[in-house]
Amino acid sequence: MDVLLKRDGDTIVVSIAGRINTATSPQFERELIPALDGVKKLVLDMTDLLYISSAGLRVILTAQKIMARQGEMILRNLKPEVYEVFEMTGFVDFLTIE
Repeated sequence: MDVLLKRDGDTIVVSIAGRINTATSPQFERELIPALDGVKKLVLDMTDLLYISSAGLRVILTAQKIMARQGEMILRNLKPEVYEVFEMTGFVDFLTIE
């Protein structure tokens, strides 16, 4: 898994590539959550995300809780197989997905 963070003022775009699973979710959390300090808009670009497990969903949920207090979070460019995971878990009902 590769994570690239690009900050522009109070907006951060996080590009995620590869797989977020039990082995990689701690790294994802270590890179993402501290970067949210002072952020008003978080965009998770999932163009190159191939797979996400429940461990990865937990990190997304943590980020959503933080961003609900301080701004907004948007998920972009989900592959159909990744979108299906969000759909099956009900995350599509409360996340902003473009």
